[in-house]
Amino acid sequence: MINGVLKNELGFQGFVMSDWFSQMSGVDAAIAGLDMAMPGDTQVPLFGYSYWMYDLTRSVLNGSVPMDRLNDMTTRIVATWIKFGQDKGFPKVNFHLLSNDAVGDLYQAAWPFSPRGVINEFVQVQADHNLVAREVAQDAITLLKNNGSLLPIATSRSIKVFGTAAQTNPDGPNACDFRSCNKGVLGMGWGSGVVDYMYIDDPIGALRKRAGNVEYFATDNFPRVPTPNANDVAIVFITSDSGENSFTVEGNNGDRNSAGLRAWHNGDRLVKDVAAAYSNVIVVVQTVGPILVEEWIDLPSVKSVLFQHLPGQEAGESLTNVLFGNVSPSGHLPYSITRREKDLPESVTKLTGGSTGQPQDTFSEGLYIDYRYLNKNGIKPRFAFGHGLSYTSFNFTNPSISAVTQLSRTPPAPPSRAPVLNFNQAIHPWQQGVVPAGFSKIFRYLYSWCTEGEAKQAVRDREDGKKYPYPPGYTTVQPSAVPASGASGGNPRLFDVAFRVSVTVRNTGATHTGRASVQAYVQFPDGGPETPIVQLRDFEKTSRLAPGGSQVVTLALTRKDLSIWDVVSQNWIVPSPGGRYKIWIGDASDRLFTACYTDTGRCESGLQSPV
Repeated sequence: MINGVLKNELGFQGFVMSDWFSQMSGVDAAIAGLDMAMPGDTQVPLFGYSYWMYDLTRSVLNGSVPMDRLNDMTTRIVATWIKFGQDKGFPKVNFHLLSNDAVGDLYQAAWPFSPRGVINEFVQVQADHNLVAREVAQDAITLLKNNGSLLPIATSRSIKVFGTAAQTNPDGPNACDFRSCNKGVLGMGWGSGVVDYMYIDDPIGALRKRAGNVEYFATDNFPRVPTPNANDVAIVFITSDSGENSFTVEGNNGDRNSAGLRAWHNGDRLVKDVAAAYSNVIVVVQTVGPILVEEWIDLPSVKSVLFQHLPGQEAGESLTNVLFGNVSPSGHLPYSITRREKDLPESVTKLTGGSTGQPQDTFSEGLYIDYRYLNKNGIKPRFAFGHGLSYTSFNFTNPSISAVTQLSRTPPAPPSRAPVLNFNQAIHPWQQGVVPAGFSKIFRYLYSWCTEGEAKQAVRDREDGKKYPYPPGYTTVQPSAVPASGASGGNPRLFDVAFRVSVTVRNTGATHTGRASVQAYVQFPDGGPETPIVQLRDFEKTSRLAPGGSQVVTLALTRKDLSIWDVVSQNWIVPSPGGRYKIWIGDASDRLFTACYTDTGRCESGLQSPV
């Protein structure tokens, strides 16, 4: 996968680094294409043991790891260092990931023998990034249901708010290590990839700033409330979390349990209880992915549903801008929401344990994931992939298609690659694998030097013809380029634009400005290899269109968009270069009413959606 697909076919020029403590072998990892092992040690706490470092030196000296593999590792790492300007006065690291102290151990793993010094300089790097974060969170909010046009609401309404996810974690936004808890606003998942919040603009604070009559019940169980007024609006916040398997949160070891596609913290019960008491209920969902909503989605008092997804630090104002109508929601679902768990493939519902006890996904469904799987099996989801409502309405008119590049069955040959750098492939003398005289090591830190005895023994092993037991099929001969390769991302001709499809989008509403999402799905010609019924190939949001405003949106279909992977030739092929590809245009995967045909250059509107 690393050597054949990533580095050869896709022409990846960077280096491949392991996740922390995810390297499980020495020589095998090197010849499989791993370039950097992090953090280098094999366990926590860090005791100074490694699959590489001094053992990698021994493996090169005894011939187990070829010199061209070592040269390749080094070239990729140094090239990246140069690419990002770190050879030209690049500033030193001025912050510590795991400490907020100004002074601390300079070499954390060397405790208690590490020298101390400044580890955090507290450099202020924020400019207007909060505005960017707010806009991203705002544009992602997805309106799934809005019966009776309950949304947007007036700031004068009496608003009752339920659910702990409306507020910042009472213990502080960064109280849980690596966000390994689901308390308060769910702005991100958990794991080693998280960052500390500078602050959280939470929904309840933003609501109170905008509306004069807001009452908050900071509980995930329905409390005793005064008799509701018929005009009250109740907003219920529910969540569903996941993260990295280095932490187990509420019984979920990283990924959500397969039986956990439901709201956490009694969320379904809370929605139903609030819906039984109030006539105008808005459900706000903060979630890492799809959840089941069947228990309450059809309740008559649940009039509006917003998926806020993971809103980050700007969870508050980004939401109130939508709730009060300053901005019309323009998000669209990046997944389907099914009616039942068993509507999903077994890779979601029946994850099996791997050798380490973690869930193992074999991807046996192939291309048929999410909407492709549902369409193949004739399963109608509750909300389809790409679904998203607005406060206004749009129509798509004047569709057109134009051919740009004449297609052949296989792409033209890629351009010649630059020659491989001609490094000296001779194994260095053993003396270069031994620690230099006078070098002072840091406790527990890993170095690439062997002892003199180890280095000499490695050379003797090579001279005696001792061979490493390579995996079956492994060869030290460099492979030739595959047909699909040629540059970063593969053969550049795969990305030639084959067709362009245009449509005029008009805001047909009378009140609200809004943005539409134009989505293009490809349906392959009949009679060819099996492919999903439709596949998303391009999409674009319009600018903000005032009532009556319009915009022409043009989407591009590349050669690769119209190709399939041929396992025999190991190349992308266009199965029917002159055949009838249907390019479906719509605003969701189940709302495709316009089709353009690649063989005739004609388009039709008012059609029945293919799924």
